Amino acid sequence: MNWIKVLLGMVVRFVRFLYQSVYLALGQIWANKTRSVLTMLGIIIGVASVTAVIAALTGLKARVLTQIESFGTNTIFISMHEPDSGPMQHASGWDLRLKPQHFEGLLEHCPSVERYGCQTWGGRHVVSYRDRTAEEVRVYGTEPAVLQIEGREVTLGRPLSVMDEMQARHVCLIDPKIRDQLRLKRDCIGQSILVGHNRFIIVGLIEPRPQNPFDDSSSRLEMFIPFRTNVKLQGEPWIWASAESVSAEASADALAELRFFFRRTRHIRPGDPDTFRVESLENELKKFNEIAMVVTLVAGGIVGVSLLVGGVGIMNIMLVSVSERTREIGLRKAVGARRSAILTQFLIESVVLCFVGGLIGIGGGQLLTMAISNIPNAKLDMAHIPMWAVGLSFAFAGSVGIFFGMFPAIKAARLDPIEALRHE
Repeated sequence: MNWIKVLLGMVVRFVRFLYQSVYLALGQIWANKTRSVLTMLGIIIGVASVTAVIAALTGLKARVLTQIESFGTNTIFISMHEPDSGPMQHASGWDLRLKPQHFEGLLEHCPSVERYGCQTWGGRHVVSYRDRTAEEVRVYGTEPAVLQIEGREVTLGRPLSVMDEMQARHVCLIDPKIRDQLRLKRDCIGQSILVGHNRFIIVGLIEPRPQNPFDDSSSRLEMFIPFRTNVKLQGEPWIWASAESVSAEASADALAELRFFFRRTRHIRPGDPDTFRVESLENELKKFNEIAMVVTLVAGGIVGVSLLVGGVGIMNIMLVSVSERTREIGLRKAVGARRSAILTQFLIESVVLCFVGGLIGIGGGQLLTMAISNIPNAKLDMAHIPMWAVGLSFAFAGSVGIFFGMFPAIKAARLDPIEALRHE
């Protein structure tokens, strides 16, 4: 039991010494307020800049991830791909395009795929109703499953049906922006519009595409017609497809099954590269997270250089403090203070100075983050300072205090008490 008492006594003495050192350090900061603020300025600017940059990148990452996850992490995209080697290396895109027959029997041979749908590009058209027109309308030939996979809901009317697809009907889904430009009735279901020289009946209104921080897809005018209708009007189509695995956990199995299936239906020989691309959002999500982390660390590191500049200021002011308090150090040594106690005291003062600067810097970073999140059209409204960034800022500030405070602390600890007492 004696060793427990000894240990407790040591802990109590250390805590008392730490408290006294911190109290003394705060007293020194308060006694020299202007000098302390100027000294901490580098730390304050550095911490505020680092946290604001990390907050902005975190907000951008959160917005992008929200957009990606809105599609579902078990979503898979299938498209044509031009290989860099192999017998199809110099083949034209027309020869490499996906064809409807490549998808025959897909669900039977890919048990991890719950559903899929093909889509094709119908071009940009002028859509008119009486004397009113909407220009640059993007028309897509779409199988019903595609919009279900993408989570695009029909807000009025009905979605495209299997019968629409089988009979290649001239029906369409439009987004509300087209309805408003053509000044159709609010309930425009059943009205007919002219797409180029072809007439289509509106069967539903589809919700607008979610906003994307990297392009203007949310502002486009979009119209969807049955896939077979577009094939009948356009001839041989350029096809891409969306699929959905039975669960997010089965996404890897679905990718492997689809790759094997398309290599067989496209007659790709063993060893030859793929002439198609099969990608899941889960894989893309992992890649984006890795890139975002690297960008955050690099940007934070670049801005964090200002913390090192602030550390030089800390070292300078601590050297001045040692010079000003030489007689005090000599007196403390004369009454029995050890070198380790003197070194620890000045080291703690340096760390406290950095921590106070870091605390003010966090407040400044929060103000900068609030300003960033309110910048119009910057799409950084989700910017926020993560807790790990706060911890990292304090850890870095403390490290700067220890590193740059060590030399002045060692100098103070090595002072000769007699010479120190003679110091004027």
